[in-house]
Amino acid sequence: MKQSLQLRIGQSLTMTPQLQQAIRLLQLSTLELQQEIQTVLDSNMMLEIPEEESTTVTAEEKDTKTVDEVTSEGSQEQLPDELPIDTSWDEIYDTTATPISQSQVNDTVQPDPGSINSAEQTLFDHLMWQMELTNFSENDRAIATSIIDSIDDSGYLASSIDDIFEHLSNNINDLEVDEITAVLHKIQSFDPPGIAAQDLQDCLLIQLKQLPSDTPFLELAIDLIENQMTALGNQDSTKLKRQLSIDDEELTNIIELVQSLNPHPGSLIQPSSAEYITPDVYVKKTKGQWRVSINGEVASNIRINPLYQSLIKRGDKSDDAQTMKNHLQEARWFIKSLQSRNETLLLVSQQIVDYQQEFLEQGAIAMKPLVLRDIAEQVDMHESTISRVTTHKYMHTPNGIFELKHFFSSHVSTDSGGECSATAIRAFIKELVKSEDCKKPLSDNKIATILSDRGINVARRTIAKYRESINIPSSSQRKRIL
Repeated sequence: MKQSLQLRIGQSLTMTPQLQQAIRLLQLSTLELQQEIQTVLDSNMMLEIPEEESTTVTAEEKDTKTVDEVTSEGSQEQLPDELPIDTSWDEIYDTTATPISQSQVNDTVQPDPGSINSAEQTLFDHLMWQMELTNFSENDRAIATSIIDSIDDSGYLASSIDDIFEHLSNNINDLEVDEITAVLHKIQSFDPPGIAAQDLQDCLLIQLKQLPSDTPFLELAIDLIENQMTALGNQDSTKLKRQLSIDDEELTNIIELVQSLNPHPGSLIQPSSAEYITPDVYVKKTKGQWRVSINGEVASNIRINPLYQSLIKRGDKSDDAQTMKNHLQEARWFIKSLQSRNETLLLVSQQIVDYQQEFLEQGAIAMKPLVLRDIAEQVDMHESTISRVTTHKYMHTPNGIFELKHFFSSHVSTDSGGECSATAIRAFIKELVKSEDCKKPLSDNKIATILSDRGINVARRTIAKYRESINIPSSSQRKRIL
């Protein structure tokens, strides 16, 4: 076979480095974008964040002289060059403090108490602090430390007494299980009430026994928790009244006392730090129209350093000049990619708002079904681009802050030939469950029937799927007889 050279002409799509950078910036979240910008600022000398203009001092301010403190001998400029050796400080300077006016007090910047971050106390720290105040022996202190270390965030004892005994028996000689039990009972008297309980029944009993002895229905409540927990969990009011020999009114009062207890005592101490979301875009109604604007804190105002840019124009052909030229080109690409990201985000967000105006005005019940293809056709982009734009991007609306993907949902057909979004159906389910009778909760079949009467055809299994997705228990679990 003879070898030969052939020339073929063809077309292929190749992603340039600029396009790759633009796509990567497009899919970054707000936090990731800020980190990326900081990384580029550290590595590229041509980029900078413009500083705020400094306040210029006028000529009148320069000519103004500060008033010297008045002394017994006049101003400081009038002090003699030489003073007698026996001259005292009080003879030269007036040490009487000048009274501060009210206006000066008001103008003084006071520290914001909320800006001072105090150390958050955990449940472990809270219990250890109480242990230090308790008169424990050396062995009991070691046992108490091990027990406190075994308490989870809800306040329950995560390890059994036998496990704690097995763990400590290697370090403490002649240790007995009764010693661990005694220390455990001591810790269960700590704050908050119900701490270090082994289960829910134990937690409720600890709290009931710490109440004053003259608390109404206290003995019946203790009897209920000790002996009738199964009937209480099953909401069997008939059995409870028969076993406790009480009527409906007394049972109601006992249940109210039990409901006043805290099943998760550890939650009272555990610090909870709120996680804040910075929205990428804001939605506001202006002159009857919903408008979208980019968050100014998210849109970075980086620029090219004008001094370095002017140095390149000198025409120097050194290696340093070539490096600066490369950095300048990369800086221009990066700024252009940021601008493209903001423009795309603004365009897609405005299309979503235009499509979901009824949601902004009426709430989740008015949410329309929407898919990525609908927005992609409106803005003349690919669906993958719309997916990148809507991932980890948040919109601030009058109804709250939502991820852009929240506005996309599947649809269900209606009797009138229209469509209803899955988000609207979830909102309908929430509304129905919220207004239902707790003694006769709505079943999935009943909810499907109610929606069918409204013209929305949804199967029972679909109702169950939507109900579970919004963490609503079944009708049997929602039933409250007591």
